Amino acid sequence: MKKVIYALFLPLVVVSGFVFANREIKNDTSEKSTSKPFSAAEREAAVKKWEATPGGIMYKKWKASPDGKKVLAGAAKIRKHISAFTDMEAVVTSLSLPPGSRLGFGVMARIDGVDYIVKFEPEKSQLEQLQSLKVNDKIIIRSHTVSHAPKYSYPIVSGDYVERDGKIIFKRAPRNGGC
Repeated sequence: MKKVIYALFLPLVVVSGFVFANREIKNDTSEKSTSKPFSAAEREAAVKKWEATPGGIMYKKWKASPDGKKVLAGAAKIRKHISAFTDMEAVVTSLSLPPGSRLGFGVMARIDGVDYIVKFEPEKSQLEQLQSLKVNDKIIIRSHTVSHAPKYSYPIVSGDYVERDGKIIFKRAPRNGGC
């Protein structure tokens, strides 16, 4: 009888040891993942270090080129609307993105005389309404983000809200578990 009790007790001790050891490891990783934000000097040092890399050098050349200046000017032109999340009137100019783009689903649109890539992150239920867009459709766009990349000759607007003829055809769903 004692052997049976020892045989059952020993695995219980081993398993509980693994459980407590695993718990301590998880606690250690959570403490390490929360780090304080970089100071301004640290951020500047990181940027200078990155600018010395081949990618940083190429980005600086692109930024100084006519294409780069055009893209940055286009992004600056709508920055006020982006920061205030206000309506921007746009006309769809193309239903496809530039060749080789990896932005997912999107369209080309002209806002205040400047062409933009408008990218969406639709759910399957929203995709049908977005695919109903046609060239020369007038739409209202709201966005929180405008970005750029040397790969593209146009600023990239993330479509958070799109309206056509007074009807909402796309509204970005809030992310789960995040901000």
